[in-house]
Amino acid sequence: NMINRRLHVVGTFLAIVNLIWAIVFFSPMNLIYALLIGYGLAWIGHFFFEQNKPATFKYPKWSLFGDVRMCKEVITGQRKF
Repeated sequence: NMINRRLHVVGTFLAIVNLIWAIVFFSPMNLIYALLIGYGLAWIGHFFFEQNKPATFKYPKWSLFGDVRMCKEVITGQRKF
């Protein structure tokens, strides 16, 4: 689903930005924001647009790896945004 893919990519990008911000400025709250934004947008895409259960609940590590790979594919033009 195109909307779900966009939510995943935007959420992953914003989570990475918040993670970098947390490291550079020693801000623990940005670690929490990274998780909430990254997973929150992906879950919205799954629940409302694909109407399925995200893999995060059963396979959190593989879910993260998949999101990062999808972002890489969108950035390199291998996958449509």
